[in-house]
Order: sequence, then C-alpha cells, then structure tokens
Amino acid sequence: MELKVAEYSDYERIAALHAQSWKQFYQGILGQEYLETEVLEERLAVWQTRLINPPFNQHVILIEEGGLLCGFICAFGNHDFDKGTIIDALHIDHAYRGKGLGAKLIEEMAKWIEQYFPDNGVYLEVMKENIQAIEFYDHIGGENSVERLWNAPCGNKVPELVYRWKSPSVMLKNIATHSK
Repeated sequence: MELKVAEYSDYERIAALHAQSWKQFYQGILGQEYLETEVLEERLAVWQTRLINPPFNQHVILIEEGGLLCGFICAFGNHDFDKGTIIDALHIDHAYRGKGLGAKLIEEMAKWIEQYFPDNGVYLEVMKENIQAIEFYDHIGGENSVERLWNAPCGNKVPELVYRWKSPSVMLKNIATHSK
C-alpha cells in the first residue's frame, strides 16, 4: 500500500469512490433518485472544485495499491473555531474494507493535523444510521458530542452525530492504542 497526497488529476477517481461508497452505505438514508442519477455528477463537481485550487488548510491523502485507489481521507485544518479541524471525508473501497486502511488514513491525517494545527481539536460528522462508521470512531476513541440534522445534497434532512477528539495528539494516541 502506498500513501500519497491527492492532486488535481485524482479528482475523478476520488469522486467515483465517494459516489460508490454513498451508493453502497447510504441506501435508505439519502434519496434513491439522487443515489441512482445524481451522486456521481455532484461528487465530480465537489472534488474538481476542491482539487483545482485547494485552500491552504485542505489536505487529501490517498491510499493505493498498484495504482488502484483503495481509499481516501480529506480534512480542513482549523475549520471551526470551537471544534477545530474537520475530517470531512473518509472512504474505503468495499474490496479493501476490514484491512486497517481507515485507521491508517486517520493516523496519517492526524500527523498532518498535529504538524499544522496542533493546538485545537479534531472532529467529524457521521450519519447516525452509518453504524459501521460509528463503531469504528468509537473504537478509536472518538466522543459523540452532539446530534443534529444535516441538509444532505439530495434535499433530505439526515440525523448526524459529531465525533470529537481533544487534539490530534490524543487522536494519534487513541489510534495507536485501539488499532492493535
């Protein structure tokens, strides 16, 4: 497995994996028509925009095997005054799930956050019905701090949970402790 920082030329395969993941795991959560006809186009627009001229606080890491995209993670440093850096996306190709790639990507992102934004927290938002993700975040020491509604791109209002870590160093320590 090889880690690399995403470049503009990666936006189509990131969008494809993102859309595939949503289609697989968000059935019954996001609108069916959106998942069937709109999600790929919408994710292509998002990732092209993010990677054409990335903001200074955006970091996207890919994990590949033999040139194939196995997963990715995206964060925005110091995104929220109170909560800190947001991990905005974490997706693993279904063929590579259960092999520790999610933990590896979070560990690499936590190192980046610790280097550039060490003095604030880390958080992410996860759909309340995304049970396997919630179990993973619980396993690596995340604390569910709030429940709220997300205005999803399909127009649905989706219950989501906000998971927090006090700092990137706490996140790294938790990953090291819980990933063994």
